[in-house]
Amino acid sequence: MSKKSGNFLMAFLAGAATGAILGILYAPDKGSNTREKLSFQLDKYRKLLQDMINDFVEGKDTPLTSEAKSQGQKVVDEAKNKAERLLEDVDELLEQIRGKKV
Repeated sequence: MSKKSGNFLMAFLAGAATGAILGILYAPDKGSNTREKLSFQLDKYRKLLQDMINDFVEGKDTPLTSEAKSQGQKVVDEAKNKAERLLEDVDELLEQIRGKKV
């Protein structure tokens, strides 16, 4: 996983956890119910994060890694096409130069 997608993932998880926590804390409910909900949400996000880390360590494809690979392949393909066009232009230019020398 690239550093950029890893940062995105961490920011997304942090935002989701923060939103859930703030939503629970500001909800009008008894303290014991709020603590129970908060504990449940934190446990859920902890498990989700642990599963994602395990998938990453094991090299499993996830929607995020699949998207990163797809985008990376597009960049590689575009660079390859541009390089091929550049080589063709260089070949044409060399032919023109050689033609003028004779």
